[in-house]
Amino acid sequence: MANKRIFKPARPADLTRNLAGGVAYAMSDQAALAQYLMTGTFSNTFYANAEEDTERVLALAKKLEPEYLAKLAVFARERGYMKDAPALLVAVLAARAPKLCEAVFARVIDNAKMLRNFVQIVRSGLAGRKSLGTAPKRLVANWLLAASDRELLGAVGESPSIADVIKLARPKPRDRAREALFGYLIGKVKGDAEDLPAIVRKFEAFKLGAEEVPNVDFRLLTALPLRNEQWQTIARNAPWHMTRMNLNTFARHGVFEDGELTRLIVERLRDPQLIAKARVFPYQLLAAYLNASDAVPKAVTEALIDAAEAAVGNVPVVEGRVFVFPDVSGSMRSPVTGRRGGGTTKLRCVDVAGLVTACILRRNPQAEIMPFEGALVTGLRLSARDSIMTNAEKLASVGGGSTNCSAPLAELNARNAAGDLLIYVSDNESWVDAGSNRGTATMREWQRFRARNPGAKLACIDIQPNRAVQARSGEDVLNVGGFSDAVFDALAAFARGELWGDAWVKKVEKVTL
Repeated sequence: MANKRIFKPARPADLTRNLAGGVAYAMSDQAALAQYLMTGTFSNTFYANAEEDTERVLALAKKLEPEYLAKLAVFARERGYMKDAPALLVAVLAARAPKLCEAVFARVIDNAKMLRNFVQIVRSGLAGRKSLGTAPKRLVANWLLAASDRELLGAVGESPSIADVIKLARPKPRDRAREALFGYLIGKVKGDAEDLPAIVRKFEAFKLGAEEVPNVDFRLLTALPLRNEQWQTIARNAPWHMTRMNLNTFARHGVFEDGELTRLIVERLRDPQLIAKARVFPYQLLAAYLNASDAVPKAVTEALIDAAEAAVGNVPVVEGRVFVFPDVSGSMRSPVTGRRGGGTTKLRCVDVAGLVTACILRRNPQAEIMPFEGALVTGLRLSARDSIMTNAEKLASVGGGSTNCSAPLAELNARNAAGDLLIYVSDNESWVDAGSNRGTATMREWQRFRARNPGAKLACIDIQPNRAVQARSGEDVLNVGGFSDAVFDALAAFARGELWGDAWVKKVEKVTL
């Protein structure tokens, strides 16, 4: 008999360990960087910290061609609406490929917050240079010259402030109004100067006691001693996202004491056209719902539920048998965007997993939901007739133990079950199920399932992706990371047979620069 120590099966080249220490498969550099960009907040998560994530992104970026980095920065900003990570790639391009940096700058650095992010990253030296330099300085200056008066006035924030950015870029104004505005923002022009734009003069007059509430960024008004009537005026004119984000503030300042105004806010929040225009994610609605205080009227919180129902139109309807495996383990209790001191979100990974699952169930009422931690969680009943918020809350209320990603598949195999689309929603940090030198337990169970169901597909949605996955990408396996609506787009394309493997790489490569 052959010597088993010598002729043992070869270890797959892509076998690695995940952050929890379990067996996993390494992703390609392109896929790993795309996963980070579509979820990158550079904050502390359950298994990683901000510094490690930043180092991983920079290390991957050094290995890849600048054209891919440029396309990825655009994709992550325009499709994922991410902030920090796309700005980091643009800063990398400023050092490595200035022409590509110029080509994508306006598409990625599309508001004052992104501009400040870019300048901050460049000055940190992490991206390869410590000063703006000629070309990036020109891009920043052009942005400052093209921005609206309202956007420049509302560019709140420090380190750097908009005043710091103006001083660094030294833009040359084309008219006296913009020259006066730059002077006002850096503290060299007083607020009553004749050449200042009208919006600035109205804001300064309001600070001195004028009755008219200026149409400026909401954040400029929050530090002022406003009366309830003025808050009601602000709320009446507020755009959709501002309304969603400031319900507790409105409640503290008597906005909901006006019944007619409360009804207006309710109708605004549930208006399908405004929801579509705002490009709101179900996740943002769940965050607003979870954060709403008891002082916010029930009619308003129920409007958030209605808005969530309207925001799931791109969740796919799948023909055939669908199974969804939401991870409810202990690591999923960490904040979805990481721990950020006083800015830490209440929205946890398990809340997002519950929401994704509830959205899929809403569109596929016959889907079977199989939550798992170290083992399957049984006894939980979900109905497609319940609201998305209700089902998400039910799922988030169970579990809390270790992580065993193969458990749902093992159960289906024990049943000899048939299925067409199987969907994991997890952080992929499986460690309880023993892997081996031949691969993960999840992949072994999937191969057993697909042997009985040769047309079946497996989609793995990773809420907080790193460089490792539990199932190797292929024609039958989709790995996609993130918690934006773009995940639903990828899932829909996969269900239609238009996408497979490393989802983001294929979509990124289609971006036109």
